[in-house]
Amino acid sequence: MPYNEVLAERIRRALKGTRSLTEMKMFGGIGFLVRGNLACGVIGNEMMVRVGPDNHATTLKEPHVRPFDMTGRPSKGWVVVRASGLKDDAALRSWARRGVAFAKSLPPK
Repeated sequence: MPYNEVLAERIRRALKGTRSLTEMKMFGGIGFLVRGNLACGVIGNEMMVRVGPDNHATTLKEPHVRPFDMTGRPSKGWVVVRASGLKDDAALRSWARRGVAFAKSLPPK
């Protein structure tokens, strides 16, 4: 399934001005990286967000969130935000910023 280009463009707008931002096609979707570290991305019609292992359990309790699981084993520190949780731009911006904040906490690649 191709990724949602409209959602990808909304994320680009939300991340506009972020230093060291790059894009890479991955997981059948598109990822947004900061200093070489994946911050967030689009898979299908959903947004993948890297929140880090320390925030993983708490984030999973939030509405519209499920574990990121591509292999049958959920990836700790990564979540997926369903399309229903991305309807307004403020919510999307908040998720994108969370991913960027975690990516910036890591050493550059």
